[in-house]
Amino acid sequence: MTGKRQAEQRGRRSKPWWLGLALAIMGALWLNGARSISSTTNYIGLGPAAIVLAVGLGLTVLGILLILQALRGEFAAAADEAEAPPSHPAFLLALAGVAVPLLTMRWLGFPLTAMLAFALVTHAFGSRRTGLDLVIGFALGSAAWLGFSRLGISLGGFLPLIG
Repeated sequence: MTGKRQAEQRGRRSKPWWLGLALAIMGALWLNGARSISSTTNYIGLGPAAIVLAVGLGLTVLGILLILQALRGEFAAAADEAEAPPSHPAFLLALAGVAVPLLTMRWLGFPLTAMLAFALVTHAFGSRRTGLDLVIGFALGSAAWLGFSRLGISLGGFLPLIG
């Protein structure tokens, strides 16, 4: 058998539809969890369950789309492609980016914590423009803080170290 034919057969065998199914199930679990959240609303008509519902719906829709792509053969399994092995330092940097908010939110505040988390995760994905990543992270964190503040949701002080 030729290499091309082997690759075609391997591609037909390994359709990772199960990945889409797992994503759709995760979305359904989020949607089910949103039912138990109180439905009180504030002045804009959105309650605490709105974000959970949006994430659950998004995960469910993306899971269904992923299943359809896999069944049509448009989604190749990573094992079928020749790619570099996983990078342990990159994984640890991304993990640090996720852990930073747990450790620094109270004393650094939301914008600075978002800045650090964003820079760590972008560095894990290959960005080497640390200064730009820090600026973008601070801008996104500040915008999120201001947006939530306007909705009446407190994320703590803007910069607790200064104030």
